[in-house]
Amino acid sequence: MPEMTMLGWFHTILGVVAVFSGFYTLYKYRVISMEESSGRLYVYVTLLVAGSALGIYNQGGFGIAHVLAVLTLIAITGGFVMEKTKLFGSFSKYLQALAYTSTLLFHMIPAITDFLRRLPVGDPFIDSFEDPLLVNFHLAFLLIFVIGIITQIFWLKKQDN
Repeated sequence: MPEMTMLGWFHTILGVVAVFSGFYTLYKYRVISMEESSGRLYVYVTLLVAGSALGIYNQGGFGIAHVLAVLTLIAITGGFVMEKTKLFGSFSKYLQALAYTSTLLFHMIPAITDFLRRLPVGDPFIDSFEDPLLVNFHLAFLLIFVIGIITQIFWLKKQDN
């Protein structure tokens, strides 16, 4: 695994801030929203993390992490549009939740992948993207994401009553 560059450290540190603020916001408010300061922090830091990911090419070219960064930028934009314009009326809040929450999944996939490929230093947990440990983490994150979205949908629906 290549050494961490200054951009890599910047990206990693901000990524940790984003993930913690995102989970805190979901825990406290049930949805990520620009109306809450922790939600704004999450969205703005996530924009920086996704943007900085596009400048990291230590794997030899445009890869899955770059695709996830582009998807993150699209999801953040979509969530913001849904939140501010209510483009689809009352359905917009569900799309906002889906968009913003999906960015947490997009954070977690490269985060765990990089973690397992770098640590412990000199003898990392995994040496390939097909390693069962990594695949199981990705599947667990996907399951948590699906359960989280379903929970948010029920909570948002309950707010209408």
